[in-house]
Order: sequence, then C-alpha cells, then structure tokens
Amino acid sequence: MTLSSILEFLEGTSDIAVSIRLVIATLFGSLIGWERIVKRHSAGIKTFALVSLGSAVATSLNLYLAMIPGLSADTSRIPAGVVSGIGFLGAGTILVTGRKQIKGLTTAASLWVASCMGMAIGGGYLIVGIVCFLLVMLANMILMHISNVVENHSRYMSIYIEVEKSHGVPKLTKKLSEAGFVITSMTKSKEKTLQATDAALIIDLTLEKKRPHQEVLEFLSGLEFVNYIEEI
Repeated sequence: MTLSSILEFLEGTSDIAVSIRLVIATLFGSLIGWERIVKRHSAGIKTFALVSLGSAVATSLNLYLAMIPGLSADTSRIPAGVVSGIGFLGAGTILVTGRKQIKGLTTAASLWVASCMGMAIGGGYLIVGIVCFLLVMLANMILMHISNVVENHSRYMSIYIEVEKSHGVPKLTKKLSEAGFVITSMTKSKEKTLQATDAALIIDLTLEKKRPHQEVLEFLSGLEFVNYIEEI
C-alpha cells in the first residue's frame, strides 16, 4: 500500500478509519498536555487528551448523522457547540493573582486549539490535524522560549517588591532614580507580605537601556531595605 492509499483510507468513513483517527486525536492531545504539565500548568495530559478525543468524537458523530438517509442534520451545529463549550472550559484555567498576574492564557489557548485539532482529525482532515499538532508544539516549546528571551531583555518590566514600611518607599524611589530607571506606575499591593513590617508594591519600570532583567532584580534585592522581589 502506498502512502496516499493509507491516507485515503484513514480519511474515510469506515469504523476502523474513524477509530484510528480517534486514537491519533487522543495521542496528539496527550502530547500537548505533556508539554503543559512539564511546565507545571493546571491542565495536563488527561485534560488535553479528553478534550481532543471528545472533539474528534463529536465531529465524527456529526458526519455520521449527516450521512443517514432522510435525516437532514446540520453539519456545523455540533462543531460550533464544541468550540463554544471549550471556550468555557479554557476560561476556567485563567486566573488573576493578587499581584495582577494573569496566568493560564497559554493553557486556555492550547485547550481551544487542541479541540480544533481533534475536530479536524475526527472529521477526516488528517493532514490539517497533524500540521496543527506540530504548530502547537512549535508555539509552546520554541516560540515560548523566544518570547521569554525577548521579554527578559526589553526596556520595560513590572516587579512585585516588598520593602520596609519605615522609609522603604522613598529610599527605593531614590535608588531607582539614581540607577536611571523611570517609574511609570507604582501601586500598593494587597498581597500579604512575608514580614508584617513590610509594604508590598507593584512597580512598572522603564530601563535606561536594554539589559537582562535578572541583573535588575539582583541589584534591587541587594538593597538592605528590600526583603523580597520578583518580576511579574
């Protein structure tokens, strides 16, 4: 059998072809979930595998109903419901912390794309499903690394910092000014501090030039009135 004949069989409507596509959808979904759980995110292997499988099953069922003689099934209704339903599931993974950090956006987007991938595979559009899987892994593993490198060397950064309540804030603003940093915004955080005698601040900074953000964090953490700092 040639590759084209195998592909033609897998894209067919026989029970065996559909079953194989469901296995592929589950496998691809679990691999996307594996990448997420390695990075300690909320949705993992089981969640992504089930989302991809469920989407593939729903699409396959939709095509099956459309082929039943005398039954005028709307071939777009079930996929439309899947897309909107996964949107609600993804929204549950997005959290806004007390430090105004938004977490879970990439996981939510990955869930939504995994669902679309499952629908493509379940509907027999196998090549598109495979390409979608490869692009998701590319985005989450390679493009994410590039994004982090760019962000860590930009002239703009936001920090969460805990300083002594007694004259800590004016000392901090003075040190930032002396270092050539421009404070674009400063707000007091409601986050509970590690020490009761500290005040928590969220500061947006504009650096005088591009420099590694870790270097800035090390400079600020070395100040005697700073007890905790992290980039957000």
